[in-house]
Amino acid sequence: MNLRPGHHKEDHIDVNLTPLIDVVFLLLIFFMVSTTFDRHASLKVQLPEASNKMQPSAEQPLVLSIDARGKYFINQRQVVNTSFETLKAALQQTLGEHRDISIVLRADANTPHQAVVRAMDAAAQLGITRLSIATVESQK
Repeated sequence: MNLRPGHHKEDHIDVNLTPLIDVVFLLLIFFMVSTTFDRHASLKVQLPEASNKMQPSAEQPLVLSIDARGKYFINQRQVVNTSFETLKAALQQTLGEHRDISIVLRADANTPHQAVVRAMDAAAQLGITRLSIATVESQK
């Protein structure tokens, strides 16, 4: 028995979800904006800063070249053999007491990886901290 006028059994009650969805989206945006993410790195590295202009060098760097067969050349002069101790002694003799000089490592693209690692290791054992690897710009 229906006593209210204009009320039929076929009428359905609709729940408008638009305000609820708006509130949920506002909460989502609020949490996204206010949340901070901390990245905890296990290795702390202080990166160097770079400038557009090159710093003038007071001294010429030592050029250590390695050809495709793994032979070493220090400033265009060939090292007697390719052993680690010979390379280290040749670098030490060339450098003398100047351990703050920079070394440019120029390796052929087909050089064995072991020869490059050996050269870097010899420089590191002599206390040389300024080592750079020469590259050429690709011609694509």
